[in-house]
Amino acid sequence: MSEEEPREPSREERATAPGDVGRRVAARREELGLSRHEVAERSGSATTYIQYLEEQQSMPSMSFMLRLANALDTTVSELTGSNMDLPPGTGHAGYHSQLIELSADECRELLSTHGVGRIAVSTTEGPSVVPVNYVVVGSLLAFRAAAGATPAAAAGHTVAFEVDHIDDALSQGWSVLATGTASTVTDPNVVQHLNEVAYTDPWPDGRRDLWLTIAPTRLTGRRIHVRQSHAPPSG
Repeated sequence: MSEEEPREPSREERATAPGDVGRRVAARREELGLSRHEVAERSGSATTYIQYLEEQQSMPSMSFMLRLANALDTTVSELTGSNMDLPPGTGHAGYHSQLIELSADECRELLSTHGVGRIAVSTTEGPSVVPVNYVVVGSLLAFRAAAGATPAAAAGHTVAFEVDHIDDALSQGWSVLATGTASTVTDPNVVQHLNEVAYTDPWPDGRRDLWLTIAPTRLTGRRIHVRQSHAPPSG
């Protein structure tokens, strides 16, 4: 075995290694639509090792992590999570990026993939934008708020609701903006249904029993697509 080939970690290494590397590798591979075999070929390893890496707690050598990051068109920091505390959007602009307008159907599909969005409302102190946990139910966006809190001020008004995703590794991402009238949910049966289909309780502490829905009358979105992550070498 050459020293460049990845090795299976010892029992001691598996006991102390972080378990998120495999999860991030699998997520990135699926995002790119690659099979384990394709990633193995790109990184010069075995398919069985890629499977082991994704399913077990392991920390490969730095030389292999560099090859794996290159195979997945990302960075070692992204795969190891060492940049988790960095603010999004600090990556360099991609080479040959393209701004694409999204259709209403594409916007609806992207809205259904997320669970946190930002609602823009008018308050007595002026415009305000706050994040909320939300769920898509049919054609409606639904979220919970505490009575008297800023999100609750949306009731009866036309509001804007925004969801986005930023991929710093590739300097690309998308954003979706929904505008429509927000309404308070008063039907107990509807409230019960929303409680059942919600992904999670609201993340902040405290009671947030007031359900509101937004019926989008306009959906717009844009995506930045990068045809090459890095500029070709000069010369």
